[in-house]
Amino acid sequence: MNANTSRQSPAEGEESAQLFTRTARDLPSGRHQFHKERLMAQIHEARQEERTTAAAPGGTRRLRLPRPAIALPVLAAALAGVVVFGVANTGGNGVRDGGVATGPALTTTVGVATTKGLPQLLDQITLAAAEDVHPVVKPGQYVYIESKSADTFLKTVGDKTSLASHQLHTRQLWESPDGTKGWLIDPAVNDSPEGETLSLPDEQGNTPKAHLGAPSYDYLTKLTTDPDELLAKIYKETEGQGNTPDQQAFTTIGDLLTQSYPPAELYSALFKAAAKIPGVVVVNDAVDAVGRHGVAVARLDETSGLREEWIFDAKTHVFLGERSVQVKRLTGTDALIKPGTVTYTSAILKRAIVDGIKQTPSQAG
Repeated sequence: MNANTSRQSPAEGEESAQLFTRTARDLPSGRHQFHKERLMAQIHEARQEERTTAAAPGGTRRLRLPRPAIALPVLAAALAGVVVFGVANTGGNGVRDGGVATGPALTTTVGVATTKGLPQLLDQITLAAAEDVHPVVKPGQYVYIESKSADTFLKTVGDKTSLASHQLHTRQLWESPDGTKGWLIDPAVNDSPEGETLSLPDEQGNTPKAHLGAPSYDYLTKLTTDPDELLAKIYKETEGQGNTPDQQAFTTIGDLLTQSYPPAELYSALFKAAAKIPGVVVVNDAVDAVGRHGVAVARLDETSGLREEWIFDAKTHVFLGERSVQVKRLTGTDALIKPGTVTYTSAILKRAIVDGIKQTPSQAG
């Protein structure tokens, strides 16, 4: 990319900002933070390389961005405009704590992955999902999801990049069935302990339609429950996203499992669809964010070296949570993210239907 021809016009900058806002909303906070900081660190590294080249005899000023270790096209485009051209709002370190203390990188022992027993495990998970009764959400009610999460991210201060983490914290989400009203309390992203509204339209006046990356309950009720048709739809609507179609399909299903409350039939169909994605494996011992051990259905992203793990109770096969674990060594700035680094971890504590925004199941009686 040539530095002299890459500056965005005001209209393009505004569009990138809107795209960035929608992308940030669609991703879980910890996962968004990790990808954002990882990309910013890579851009920082590229700029350092540019300065070195320019200072060398006969050097030319040419900024060449590295290929992101994990491809998030919209996020990458927005950040390239915001960071490379010096309009970042991060005060130089690229980290927003949101009141949550930062600590050392989260680590774990990398579990052994195998395909042995995968069909049987997925069958058991599907049966357990089919037996799980999900209440129907009525107009005026809200889907409530309470979880614990933590994440590790690249933190850049001046010319130094290091790993830091957001401590384990509670995340509470409320969303109306049509997705137009909601509230989020997440210390990793909220400036106020009271949280912030997710009600639409957003700050730019947009009312985005629900889609696979940001589904409403009403949207989920209209999805097919045929596993083959469902998987085909996921592949089609996520085309061009992620590093590979298979990895993006796996990630999309994982987000639907953790960030929404799918109707009972769809919940079961999602697991049947996941069973058809190439490269899915079993990790016989995985731990969620609150320390519960279980068995994981997982897939390795060969490009980024991250393995996404969906963790289930080994006996009941109830879904517990998810985590992303680095399993491959990387180069450059990314070499800081060593194998065993947990870039994101979460545990679902409660998922219920409540009658009011900011109401919890205990208050509902």
